[in-house]
Amino acid sequence: MNRDRLLLYLYLAGILAATLVHDPVWLGAGLVLVLLLAGRDAWRLLRRALLAILAFNTLISLGYALMAWWQELSPWLTLARLNLRVLLLTSLTFLFIARANLFRALDFSKGLTYVLGLAYSQALTFRRAHEDFRLALASRSLRRPRLMDRYRASAAAASWFLEKSLHAATQSAQALRSRGFFHD
Repeated sequence: MNRDRLLLYLYLAGILAATLVHDPVWLGAGLVLVLLLAGRDAWRLLRRALLAILAFNTLISLGYALMAWWQELSPWLTLARLNLRVLLLTSLTFLFIARANLFRALDFSKGLTYVLGLAYSQALTFRRAHEDFRLALASRSLRRPRLMDRYRASAAAASWFLEKSLHAATQSAQALRSRGFFHD
């Protein structure tokens, strides 16, 4: 068994443990363990994870707090559990992605490697397209774009990404089906 496959198994075990544990103390201990494993990159990993979950967790936490207030319940234990679990899972995922090579971890399965290759190529295509959209907005503006201009550009880019992803998903599904990947 290679190092990357071992990291994959440890990652999957960590994900399973983080979803089965409900005590905020243990979730916090798991987060501390992940940060210790990250070493010198711990603060950067934590910052990246916090930025990734900030919008989602803020909305969910506010919604739950409002519902708990409405029903006269204490939301603090549930909010601590929810936010710690999401932060732990996100940090663990970022650490795994930084330390493991997914292609080597999945080399035991030809089908999984093929699907990973498709997903990876789409991610690279979307990354390049995102950069192209960003550069296009900058090159077509004489001064720094206003907030409304950036919103319009973001909406156009999101529409393009949605259309492109639906088209690519359809093509990928057809390609996989023609190669016998789906047994339906």
